[in-house]
Amino acid sequence: MVREAYHKALKELQGEVLELGAMVSEATKDAVEALKKRDIEKSRQIIRNDRLVNRKRFDIEERCMLIIATQQPMAVDLRTLTAILNVITDLERIGDHAEGIAKISLLIGDEPLVKPLVDVPRMAEIARSMLKRCLEAFTDRDAEKARLICNEDDEVDALYEQIYRELLLLMIENPKIIKGATYLMWVSHNLERIADRVTNIAERVVFMVEGKMEELNVSKY
Repeated sequence: MVREAYHKALKELQGEVLELGAMVSEATKDAVEALKKRDIEKSRQIIRNDRLVNRKRFDIEERCMLIIATQQPMAVDLRTLTAILNVITDLERIGDHAEGIAKISLLIGDEPLVKPLVDVPRMAEIARSMLKRCLEAFTDRDAEKARLICNEDDEVDALYEQIYRELLLLMIENPKIIKGATYLMWVSHNLERIADRVTNIAERVVFMVEGKMEELNVSKY
């Protein structure tokens, strides 16, 4: 593979990463909307589509490994490829969390939700915004932007803790809703984990640009 073709392949690979990111972001949005609207068929479709996310991740991984094996990239290019291998793993996990929300929606079935979804969509909105801008930082090689995005994980964590407390109080007041409240706790936990995965991606962006691993938004506890 001549150098021009090599760099073209590398650029195409990064484009595939962005496509995978768009797929899991859309899955997250759809999963929360399906839960809110009690759209069982849409939830089933999200679960089926997770196979496409997995296949996309494996295809990118195979292409990365081929380039590493045949081109022996050095310095920045090697960091880019190793970062991509880690980024696509976290993106695929985000897809798993979206699928998890869809599965919870099926568990709830046609039962009414124990409380209106207010903070859950907000969590999803913040996490998707973080992901979008994190992938922009990846494309632009902007380590500082990646660092700043991670600070928003605190907002997602705060919403998760708020939802947890509210649902816990509801369960204490009315034990009959324990199962339904637990399902919503699982939903919010999946969204909290999505934001954590975005933080992981941001760390890989910093590594790709600066060549050093840095733990971002370290727990305050």
